[in-house]
Amino acid sequence: MTQVHNYQLLHHELAAEDPWRLDGNEFERERHAQMLRLSLSQGPITNALEVGCAAGAFTEKLAPHCKQLTVIDVVPQAIARTRQRMKDPSHISWIVADVQQFSTRKLFDLIVVAEVLYYLEDIAAMRGAISNLASMLAPGGQLVFGSARDANCRRWGHVAGAETVMAMLGETLIEAERLDCRGESANEDCLLARFQKPGF
Repeated sequence: MTQVHNYQLLHHELAAEDPWRLDGNEFERERHAQMLRLSLSQGPITNALEVGCAAGAFTEKLAPHCKQLTVIDVVPQAIARTRQRMKDPSHISWIVADVQQFSTRKLFDLIVVAEVLYYLEDIAAMRGAISNLASMLAPGGQLVFGSARDANCRRWGHVAGAETVMAMLGETLIEAERLDCRGESANEDCLLARFQKPGF
């Protein structure tokens, strides 16, 4: 898929009442519970970045555990929906940005990026996004990643999924934990992982 097509797809999907059934599906609730557990595995979170907020289902769970949270999404509608859902708390910064271009001088002790990177156009774009995220992670910081597997992502028309991205993450970060999440349908099949940046 081209980047333009992916962007249009995100806009279309976000028009639904419950995009991707993130609120009303048992598999998604369990996936989010495990993502939160991974996110909190190293204790309190001072400064976190969530990449791709969709309609805010996970943001709502993560935000109470963060002293500061930066939320980025390439689709303005996603940011608007999540801000409305969250009632715009003061400790959250909202930024419409592409994961490949987003930059800040802040270093994050937690970055969460789930079901996002397969929307990028090709492997080079995925690698660039991973390099960008790794550069913003504090030494010893955690990156929590989640994605549908390669097979499903390719079936949906994307270039790659979890296994490909996790191999790239492992080139610069240390994998600390991995979970296999499966639901009742063939589409409900993803990998979650927690990576750590070397150094303290």
